[in-house]
Amino acid sequence: MKKIIVIGGGPAGLTAAYELLKDGSGEYSVTVLEESSDLGGISRTVNSNGNRMDIGGHRFFSKDDRVMKWWAQIMPVQGSPAYDDKKLKRKKPLEKGGPDPEKDDCVMLVRERVSRIYYNRRFFDYPISLKAETLKNMGFVTTVKAGSSYLYSCIFKKPETNLENFYINRFGRVLYSMFFEGYTEKLWGRHPREISADWGAQRVKGLSVTAIIKDMLSKLSGRKNNRNAETSLIEQFWYPKYGPGQLWELVGDKVRSMGGEILFGYRVEKLHAENGRIRSVICNTPNGRTELEADIVISSMPVKDLVSGLDDLKCRKIARIAEGLPYRDFVTVGLLVSRLELENRTSVKTLGGIVPDCWIYVQDKGVKLGRIQIFNNWSPYMVNDPDNTVWIGLEYFCCEGDDFWNMSDEECTAFAADELVKMGVISKNSILDAHRERVKKAYPAYFDTYSHFGDIIKFLDSYENLYCVGRNGQHRYNNMDHSMLTAMNAAELIKSGKKDRSAVWNVNTEKQYHETKNQ
Repeated sequence: MKKIIVIGGGPAGLTAAYELLKDGSGEYSVTVLEESSDLGGISRTVNSNGNRMDIGGHRFFSKDDRVMKWWAQIMPVQGSPAYDDKKLKRKKPLEKGGPDPEKDDCVMLVRERVSRIYYNRRFFDYPISLKAETLKNMGFVTTVKAGSSYLYSCIFKKPETNLENFYINRFGRVLYSMFFEGYTEKLWGRHPREISADWGAQRVKGLSVTAIIKDMLSKLSGRKNNRNAETSLIEQFWYPKYGPGQLWELVGDKVRSMGGEILFGYRVEKLHAENGRIRSVICNTPNGRTELEADIVISSMPVKDLVSGLDDLKCRKIARIAEGLPYRDFVTVGLLVSRLELENRTSVKTLGGIVPDCWIYVQDKGVKLGRIQIFNNWSPYMVNDPDNTVWIGLEYFCCEGDDFWNMSDEECTAFAADELVKMGVISKNSILDAHRERVKKAYPAYFDTYSHFGDIIKFLDSYENLYCVGRNGQHRYNNMDHSMLTAMNAAELIKSGKKDRSAVWNVNTEKQYHETKNQ
């Protein structure tokens, strides 16, 4: 049996382990090393006094049918007795029957996507639409300026040497300034003009004012569905009853039942390499330092840590590039409140009459808060008492070790609560409970030494038995489905014996893969 070490128990690592073991050939001995005590990585679900937090928000939707089918095979979908590829092409893809979320715990819910921008105490559709309400909220003068600015950008294109120019070319300077500039700077801690246009090319390449107009016309004509919509404009997605971590814990159970091993508390410190091959992985564990032999290594650990851990690294250039790779860290503050001060002025009916949003993007520069998640709307089963309380997640972007990161739990939750009161989202006396989660290296960033990342890829591919998968494993701002596809492709290469890893690295570089949200 070939000894395969999988570094990381997130979506990429668990998918790779599952794919290698599912045929029951017995050809591989698979061991997953997970640094924490939980599975799912940033797709895990945290339980705080019976209320569940999704770290970052994860919509289960993909343009790739392999991923949709994979999810449905792991966890049955509400109202659908069996997965059928053809149903994905229909506007309402699911039929009656199948699992009932009121009776069955292991079920994928079908959710309607609602996300909006909160700007100057007014709601705007996200992505921005051209509906009458949007124009009313912007006002006549701003609308005229935005339209003129967009037409100007259509005629006079800027060189896409940075993310600012990328956005202006697609939306015009006025809409860019209102709905992209401030939020992007919050997310990355850098002004968009300092960030590579590669981020936009990967995440928003299909989205523009023109795309929004086409989407509106497609919807009016009845031709729109999830298959032909830009990913940012999809209107329906799947979501596990108890959050994304529920699915990945189930995958972990299946990996173990197929003979795989999952070791928790194993932090990879070194990789011993000889003659272009990884020979073993050295870890710090709850029981001390240990070394595990490996015939093949699948890594989803941050590239920065992977390269620094290689004991045969002699190239100073590669070491310098890897050391300079930037990341953005992440803090979520969960607040349980008795009510929200925001009124539901939409036609969408919700439990308790709260606003229907999954996410609310906060564009105002006067607060540090980036997004608000309303967990009741992702799944009411995430909330211990959804009839009488609202469970929200407040998302902050920061750097490990900065002042915000180093706040105590009490200081951080008080800071977040004060911002919500300032914004008019809650009243101070409505808070019932709070919880804080910190996530390291949540967002691989596209500046500093990233421009030389191609040299890192060539270097890592020189190890014939090393496969890099997932968001941090490839230093790419992948969504969950993209991370899974890198793992699926790596597993296929391992089974086939092929050496070319372009199929692994090229996931999420084609036009059909994109998304404007962060996951």
